[in-house]
Amino acid sequence: MNPHSEKSGSNPKPVPASSSKDPAPLLIGLDAAPEAFQRELARLSLGQQPPKKDLPPARLGVRKQSYVFVWLVFAVFLIAAHGPLFETPYYWDEAGQFVPASLDILNGGHWIPTSTLPNVHPPLVMGYLAAVWKVVGQSYLSTRLAMLAIAAFGVLFAFLLSIDLSRGSPGAPAIVTPVLLCISPLFFAQSMLAQLDMPAMAAMCLALLLFLQNRFRDSALVCIALVLIKETGLIAPMVFAAWLIAEKRAREAAWFVLPAVALAGWLVFLKTGTGHWLGSASFTDYNVFYPLHPIRLSFAILRRLYYLFIGSGHIFGTFALIVAWKKMPLLRSRSWQIAASLVAAQVIMVSALGGAVLERYLLPVLPIVYAAFAVSLRALLGNPRKLVFSALIASLIAANFINPIYPFPFENNLAFVSFTQLESEATNAAFFVPGVIATTFPLSDALRKPELGYVEKAREVVELKDFRAASIAQLAAHRPDALIVYNTEWDPFHILESGPAQWFMGKTYGYEPQLSPERIGEILSMRIARTWERQGLKMSLLVRGRKRDSLSRNEQRLPQHPMDALLAVH
Repeated sequence: MNPHSEKSGSNPKPVPASSSKDPAPLLIGLDAAPEAFQRELARLSLGQQPPKKDLPPARLGVRKQSYVFVWLVFAVFLIAAHGPLFETPYYWDEAGQFVPASLDILNGGHWIPTSTLPNVHPPLVMGYLAAVWKVVGQSYLSTRLAMLAIAAFGVLFAFLLSIDLSRGSPGAPAIVTPVLLCISPLFFAQSMLAQLDMPAMAAMCLALLLFLQNRFRDSALVCIALVLIKETGLIAPMVFAAWLIAEKRAREAAWFVLPAVALAGWLVFLKTGTGHWLGSASFTDYNVFYPLHPIRLSFAILRRLYYLFIGSGHIFGTFALIVAWKKMPLLRSRSWQIAASLVAAQVIMVSALGGAVLERYLLPVLPIVYAAFAVSLRALLGNPRKLVFSALIASLIAANFINPIYPFPFENNLAFVSFTQLESEATNAAFFVPGVIATTFPLSDALRKPELGYVEKAREVVELKDFRAASIAQLAAHRPDALIVYNTEWDPFHILESGPAQWFMGKTYGYEPQLSPERIGEILSMRIARTWERQGLKMSLLVRGRKRDSLSRNEQRLPQHPMDALLAVH
């Protein structure tokens, strides 16, 4: 979705901000005159532009209790849908960054992490989790429920934003947006994880909604919270300020300096505590300088655009959007131009700043894309609309459970649950294997940090960078007692190992395929004691010496562990 910086001459003028004597503006915008829908439908069929003097329909009053009720509906749905997953252990960056940082605040009042690598991420979400744990205790259940409560607000704000963006459209497309969001594999997975991008989505939706309603001060205050949730949220007040300056409204634009001041305060605090503006030199190199390579930057942008408009069935929504673009002048209105420019800016921001090309960084603008799909579906009539809508819904639902044929982060769908289950099985089995264990992050943290819930007692761990030949060779001189090897990436068709792909990835990213457990066993004179498999992901436990038919006494006890009812032993 490209930004449209040139405004059409037929765009309606912005509604003046309410004076202090006027009643407070209301969030939900509804058309007070049903005839307006018929007029708009007639314009759509004739491909006409809205009259220049048309103003947005008046908003009807909505009681605060109605917002609470709608939030509760979304919260109940999300909690019920995630119920079977409440005891899912902490996953990857949860275990490596955000949960330890939250525990540092809870246990020691350290707003700059001490038990994990400090970085630029502001502490608002971690402080929120620490406050929740202070009241109800730290557990998987309390963490999941705390994040789902924020997710319900995110769906509510996405719904209200969609209502505002669809004002003047025939029908009621706004209700489609929360439906698409709730079944989206990316949102469904991220809504329960203790990470930053889903809370950033909630704040960005609310900030954009308030901005479109000309509530600039309120929007700026929400943007302060946004940048203290995640630093890349600064893109929103930058976009808002740029629009107001272009419209010669510098006084209103000044409000959006406040989020930059708030973020600057955090950076000064971080610099004082760590000596680095972004927390650490390694974090700065990987997330600021590394992504700026022209090929890496271009590839990152293409990957983000692919996910937003093609992947997970989004191609069906994009088809409707292309059809609707010429038929629906609404999509070229000022509100949609602002929303589109925010999507484009977010894509560029997270591509230029961030070494890991993770789709979750797109979550803050995903509701805007779904709102565009929802409105665009109104341009299709009869069976074509039903067919495209059904295909989009079916694809999103399926993408929660079916992995793509190409590499992707496990956290993009429910594959992350399978990975954490493998971690639990492996760490439970490792309990019966004494001595030093070698593996890579995040399993290394799971083994040596009991507070993450995988083990009761910290193990001595040798952390490997990866499972490539050079890393394994370093273990040859001092072999560990056990080694846990697993898939760090999803590549069922070995796409990354094909000639052109391996050359490109190796040249651009330094990629090298990891060794198989069998090959690692040959190099280190170790053997595979156990292998677990879930949904195509594998994890193997290697131990020293001897053939399989002469297991040690400790290894013979493995099947007696309670978790072995879940083990898939090969």
